[in-house]
Order: sequence, then structure tokens, then C-alpha cells
Amino acid sequence: MSHEKYQEAIKALHECMEACNHCYDSCLQEEDMNSMRDCIRLDRECADICAYLEQALVRGTPFASELAQVCATICEKCGEECKKHDHKHCQECADACFKCADACKKIA
Repeated sequence: MSHEKYQEAIKALHECMEACNHCYDSCLQEEDMNSMRDCIRLDRECADICAYLEQALVRGTPFASELAQVCATICEKCGEECKKHDHKHCQECADACFKCADACKKIA
């Protein structure tokens, strides 16, 4: 199976997607949601690309390198934004994003 060589990345992608979805939902509960706007937007973008790339790798996409490069860029941007906020969910999301970006760079 071709996806077996991507197991580390698949795990990182799934964990990042989960962290971004949790951060997204938690940001929506914050009192000053306006200050969380960029974080919320990037959480959604990141969760979606991570979920897509995870599925694409499992099915053996011929575009693994190109998709991984895009995913790494989005994960880094999301991680940078989340790192700006002191909320625990944002800090955990940033960590997952940076880990995922590193895994994607290995594929790209």
C-alpha cells in the first residue's frame, strides 16, 4: 500500500485537523470574538486542507508533493496566528500546526 510510507504525516495531519477544529470551536466561545477573527478563519482553512491531504494520501494521490507544500504553508500561517493568543486551545493548536507543517515539508 502506497499510503504506508506517509503514516507519520497522516497522523500529524489528523491531529492538526482535530486541534484546529477544537480551536475554531473554542474561539467562537471567547468573549472578544472580533480579536479572534483571523484565528477562526485560519483554523477552518487549516482543518480543511489537513483533512483533504490526509484522505488524498490514503488513496494514493499523484499530487502528494504539491498538496503537501500548500498544506505546510497554511499550517505555518495558522500556527503563527494561534501562537499570538494566550488561550490554551490556541497554543495547543499552534503546536499541532507546526508539527504538521514539518511533516508536510518532508513530503514536499
